[in-house]
Amino acid sequence: MSANPFIVSAIVFAFVFGGALLGMLLSRVLPKHHLSDESRNLMNLGVGLIGTMAVLVLGLLTASAKDFFDTKNNELTEMSAKTVMVDRLLAHYGPETKEIRQMLAQAVHTTLRLVWSETGSNPDALAPSTTKAEIIFDKVQELVPKSSLQSSLQTQAVNLLIDIGETRWLMFEQGVGSISIPFLVVMVFWLMIIFVSFGLFIPSTGTVTATLFFWSLSVSSAIFLILEMYRPFEGLIRISSAPLRAALMHLGQ
Repeated sequence: MSANPFIVSAIVFAFVFGGALLGMLLSRVLPKHHLSDESRNLMNLGVGLIGTMAVLVLGLLTASAKDFFDTKNNELTEMSAKTVMVDRLLAHYGPETKEIRQMLAQAVHTTLRLVWSETGSNPDALAPSTTKAEIIFDKVQELVPKSSLQSSLQTQAVNLLIDIGETRWLMFEQGVGSISIPFLVVMVFWLMIIFVSFGLFIPSTGTVTATLFFWSLSVSSAIFLILEMYRPFEGLIRISSAPLRAALMHLGQ
């Protein structure tokens, strides 16, 4: 799901809090025998079962989103480290690689400027083609080694550039994760049932309504955080650019 997390969480809040209000309304219009102790006990059993399933599903969604976010963060750190290694290998190769090293630093700077811009992120900048990464690869390939040491350094640099390219394309293709819509719909339906049951058997007071409001807000906030972690390069919860900025500081030295 690539929808705006604010919109999705607002819809979740509307359904959940709306369920609570519906329950409070039903408690006023239903005949008293529908709200007997036997009915309450039976409903508590059912709601307890649904609540357990909802907690498990919500925990699963949170763990999956966190794993996705951490994977992207680790990929960025790994790519940053390999970029520095390429620069060091080229530095040991000789002065003829100066232009390539400058291009490598410029590619990192361009990525930082586009992906972590203060005016708005652009995850499409993760594509290697946006920073002329393929040109850098070609120029390294075109180097003519004059010794076995330079040949070894060139081979290692090429292999690292291939790894960096694969990582960048992987991050680009998987830049935005997703949640199964039926999965999310079913969970929201469960939550709505739970809040309907809350409204059925509690007094309709201002304090109770406010409490249900904040409970609903908490649930929708959890959905918001999950969706935000599936957008690691944009939104409020973004991957830190620190590894790439640290790498940039060491390039060209």
